[in-house]
Order: sequence, then structure tokens, then C-alpha cells
Amino acid sequence: MDKPWLKSYPAGMPAEIKYDQYSSIVQLLEESFQKFATRPAFTCMGKTITYSEVDNFSRAIGAYLQSLGLQPGDRVACMMPNVLQYPVAVAGILRAGFVAVNVNPLYTPRELEHQLKDSGSKAIIILENFAATLQQVVDKTPVKHIVLAAMGDMFGFVKGALVNYVVRNKKKMVPAFSLPTAVKFNDAVARGKGLAMAPSRANFEDPAVLQYTGGTTGVSKGATLLHRNIVANVLQSEAWMQPALTNPKKPKAPDQMTTVCALPLYHIFAFTICYLLAMRTGGLVVLIPNPRDIPGTIKALKGFKIHMFPAVNTLYNALVNDPTFKELDVSDLRVANGGGMAVQKAVADKWLAATGCPIVEGYGLSETSPSATCNPTDTDAYSGTIGLPLPSTEIAIRDDDNNDVKQGEPGEICIRGPQVMAGYWQRPDETAKVFAPDGFFKSGDIGVMDERGYVKIVDRKKDMVLVSGFNVYPNEVEDVVASCPGVMECAVIGVPDDKSGEAVKVFVVKKDPNLTEQQVRDYCEANLAGYKKPKYIVFRADLPKTPVGKILRRELRDLDKKAAA
Repeated sequence: MDKPWLKSYPAGMPAEIKYDQYSSIVQLLEESFQKFATRPAFTCMGKTITYSEVDNFSRAIGAYLQSLGLQPGDRVACMMPNVLQYPVAVAGILRAGFVAVNVNPLYTPRELEHQLKDSGSKAIIILENFAATLQQVVDKTPVKHIVLAAMGDMFGFVKGALVNYVVRNKKKMVPAFSLPTAVKFNDAVARGKGLAMAPSRANFEDPAVLQYTGGTTGVSKGATLLHRNIVANVLQSEAWMQPALTNPKKPKAPDQMTTVCALPLYHIFAFTICYLLAMRTGGLVVLIPNPRDIPGTIKALKGFKIHMFPAVNTLYNALVNDPTFKELDVSDLRVANGGGMAVQKAVADKWLAATGCPIVEGYGLSETSPSATCNPTDTDAYSGTIGLPLPSTEIAIRDDDNNDVKQGEPGEICIRGPQVMAGYWQRPDETAKVFAPDGFFKSGDIGVMDERGYVKIVDRKKDMVLVSGFNVYPNEVEDVVASCPGVMECAVIGVPDDKSGEAVKVFVVKKDPNLTEQQVRDYCEANLAGYKKPKYIVFRADLPKTPVGKILRRELRDLDKKAAA
């Protein structure tokens, strides 16, 4: 196929990358453990651990998990925010030959139950702050083994005890729970240190991670990411980053880059870029457990010279609008990767003025590990596009009949490359829906490609709502709201929101005339993660429908736009 983007590549950028230099993620990690053993790897809340320590702790966790009788390829869930135990746990899971299942710690019991059952997870490593959620559903899932982490686990005895006391007793962040068979994280590490870990036999074509997403339909599915997929995307991203490191307008890049990880590690954006890419290049990662606390985030970053800052538009916006942001050292910021949601020009302009480093917008999905396109990292301006296809990646813009459209015309963005998932976990029918016969993945997003090969998103084919970089699927929210007592029927759309990009709006037809907005909100509070909860609830006498009774979400969106205008 014609590849107009290649002529727009920065000087020296390869058209293809050699992504088979590693047999698995495990080999990549173990190379870094040896190569950068004495370097600091992760820092969080004032505690730093080295590559050697990540090596030793993760080996112990892996050996412990193997001692439970788990078999190669078994799924192990990880349900934690950005704390030091996360990179240790996931490295241990992978090194032991298991498949990591990333779980959002803000899930409600209903959402957690679905993911654990669908993935067939036999074990889970979970922060105690979220144990009460697990307690409500664990008996209905395949989970037989629980490793229970606490915030202070890796801080040493004195500081760890103090941190745990404050988290549990002062801040009341650990709801009461009872999981009598759970083993404490530090106990699991201690037991594992006395055991030999059998080396992983996973190869390039074996599953490494199940990354849950609604895909192009509303049912939550696990994107099966092979070792090949993620290794390829790490190496593609590393190659794409090089122009920023050799930019003649900047001083020589430091030997060790510092990356801010305010994105949640369970999200594929952070998993690949903040975690694995940083490990591959020997970087230091500053983990931010709660990026919604902007003053706390800025305080945590003081004292670090920041070189890499992947984030979503809403976080960039919140940071540059905080008066204390100017206290951070961004004098050698090399790359600010914008992804997860559209970067707004107003935010990009403010960020550039505040840091001297433009936001480099990219595009990807859970199904593409995630990066598929990105603007050149040596750019000095906001482009308003999602950039060029990465090396070894092909982008086609197609119509509904799978034919390429003319250049500049809108069509569905279709992606082919080594980073594209194997399919949805145990859902061949859903997998078949999103792959063209020639292997291109159909993204569900509508875009155009110009003569230079730059791609711009103009619309979404799917009805997905994008809230602060997280996918919200109307079908799921509608299923929950429709089950609320007193609701006859409902429909969900996304509406523009200054803070989160989009917000969820639900239209409800009452069955019980006495139903109140607060009752609906309370029901959603109990059954939906925070970013999925409707920000707006509107009662209507009826909903627009087709002759066969299908609710017309598009008509609701049009009506809402007219009302807003």
C-alpha cells in the first residue's frame, strides 16, 4: 500500500523496527534488571527502589505465585493504583509465566465480578483499600488466592507502619473487610525469597496481558495482548522518542530520563509508556497515586528534573492552571505525550507557554497496545492532528465496505501492525467484527489522512463516551440505570465538558412518577465507577425511536446540541 507518512518522518527514523529482538516481555525486563541494576527505578511518596530491588522483589512474588500451584498461562489480576507494589507485582506475574489482568481499583463489585469471571483469574494482588469490593464478589469468581498489599509495604518497618496507620485510621481510606484467606504482600515476598522461581516459558506469541475495554461494542472484553504486541509497541515508541533526545535545540539528553507517571498504571497508556518503555531505557519513574489531587501531585514532583510527562488533556489543563506549577523543574522537559483523549488547542498553548515543550499528541487503543500514531517528538508546535503512523504500522482510511477512501475524505481509521492485539479474550465473534480480511483492525473512529500522511480524527463511529481518557460505553451505563427501581427506559450520550473532555448524560423515562434524580444518582453510585456515572440526568416523557423500537441516540445528541445552542 502507499505510505505517504514515510516522507514526513523525522530524519533517521526507520520505516520498520526490529521487534523480534526479544522473545518476550520477560526477556526485556530481565535485561534491564541486569543492565541498570544500581539505578533508581521507581519512586513514590518519598521511597525509591532500584532496578535490582524490583528484580529481587518480583522474582520472589513470581516464585510465591508458582508455589500456589498455578499453571503457565493462568491469569493473575492486579488491582492497584500507582504504588511501588504495582511494577513489582506485574513483573512477578509475567516472570512466573502467567498472564497479567489489569484491573481498575475504582471498579464497583459488579464490574469487578465480571472481569474476574470473564478472565478466569485464579489469583489477585490487590491493595487493601479496595479489599471490601473484592469481598463482596470473590466467592462468585474463580479467584482462589489473594495477595493483600498495604500502602506502606515497601517503605520499611517504621515508615511503613506510620503510612499504614495514617491511611487506615486518620484518612479512613480502608473500608472494613474480611478476607480471611488473604496473604499479606510482604509475607508473600518473604515466602517467595526462600523458593526458586521456574523461568517463564512464555514466548513471543503467548498472551501477556488482558486489557479490558468495551472495544467497538458495549460489552466489556479483554483485549488479548501478546508478548509480541507489547514488546513491539515499546520498541516503536522508543524509536519515535529519539528525535526529542537528540534535538539540537536542547542540551545533551541525560543518561537517565525521569518520567512522571500520573496516568494509572492499569491503563494501557501508562503500562506501556510509563512502565515498560521506562524500564527498557533505564529511566526513573515518579509514581503519582492520586493525580486528581493537583496540589499533592505538584508537591510530589518538586525536587525532580522532569524529562517525560505522558498525560491526558485534563491533567495538563489542571496542572498549568495551578499557580504552584511554576515551582516544578521542567527546564529540560523533552516529551509531553498527549493521548487517551483529544488534546485541546487552548490547553496545548498554555502548556507550551508554561514549559517550552509542546504536547505531542498521539493516538491508540487498548487493542493496539496502545500507540498507533503520534506527532514527531521534535515538533515545536501543536498540530491539531494525531500525527503519523509509527514505524512498522500501516493506517488505512476505509468506508463501510472495507474500501480505501480517497485521500482527504473521512472514513474509519483501520490499523495494521505488530502492536495490534490477537483478539478479544475467548470472544471469536467479537474479534471477527473488528478485523478486516486483510488483518486491519477497525478502530471505530472516523478520521482523514492528508497528503503528508498526518491523520486527524473527525468523529467517532461508535457511541463511546470519552471521559478523561477512559472509555465509557452507553450500553453498560444504560443497563445499570435501566435496572434502577422506578426507571422505564433510558438512553446515554456524551456531551462536551470543559474538565473531562466529555461527560455522561442520561435521559430517563420514569416508570414510577415519584422517582427522583437523587435516587438515580445513588443507584449509579453503587453500581458504576466514578468516571462512568452520569453527570447529567434528564427526565423525559419518551425517547426518540426507529419504527422497530430502537432508541435513537444520535437524535438525542442533536436535540441536546440545539438546546445548548
